[in-house]
Amino acid sequence: MHAIPADELAETRAALAPTLEAVAAILPWLAKPRELRFDPALNQRWITASQQLTQAWSDRFNQGAEAIRPAIFVLYSVALESADADCLRLGEALASAVDQLETGQPGPRLIAALASCVESLNNSEGLEHPLFPERASHFAQRLEGQAMPGAATETRSSVLDRLFVSEAAESLERMHDALALLPPDASTLQQVATELAQAAENIELFGVRHLARQLAESISVESPDLENELARARIKADLQQLAETIAAVNV
Repeated sequence: MHAIPADELAETRAALAPTLEAVAAILPWLAKPRELRFDPALNQRWITASQQLTQAWSDRFNQGAEAIRPAIFVLYSVALESADADCLRLGEALASAVDQLETGQPGPRLIAALASCVESLNNSEGLEHPLFPERASHFAQRLEGQAMPGAATETRSSVLDRLFVSEAAESLERMHDALALLPPDASTLQQVATELAQAAENIELFGVRHLARQLAESISVESPDLENELARARIKADLQQLAETIAAVNV
């Protein structure tokens, strides 16, 4: 192996010197932990309150919506304690939204906004999430828009329905493909059915949600025997019923 001439080595080092100095200057910043914006105990209360709200929202069809308001106001109390503008605005927007929810005739966009907001809040970083300010502002604005007079009684959005039908068609195709595999991919089948049920719930297509959940449960029961022709036939029948119901949306 030939040695590198000393003059070439010196030139290379000289050329790399500015880059190495720049990297050396950046390294301490990369190693420096991000400064916390909130007291850890307060942030933990926010995380706990967000988890409680997520559970209350998830349970509302089986156990009623009575737990949602208390959960929101627990979150709001933490927002008040934080004295953070983003937290306060989001807390106020959630409080206004739950008033609309309890009228008994919440619009699909309000349901979608609340569902998305609750899902966003349920994370392990809480107030310290790097995107929290942007998310809080975004969801506060969405919820405020739905809390305006007349928003809660809006008619169904044909645009949202058409978008759902388009995305649902892709989900149905994925499930058919998963069922056609040998052996059938039960995990994908169940995951896609569950996601479809959640998407239907977000825009208040409760019939579709029910069938998608029923399909997910059937897949769970049939999964050990999905290679059996009769088991696959039962899942295909459920898929067909779900597809026909989705096709009837926005006709």
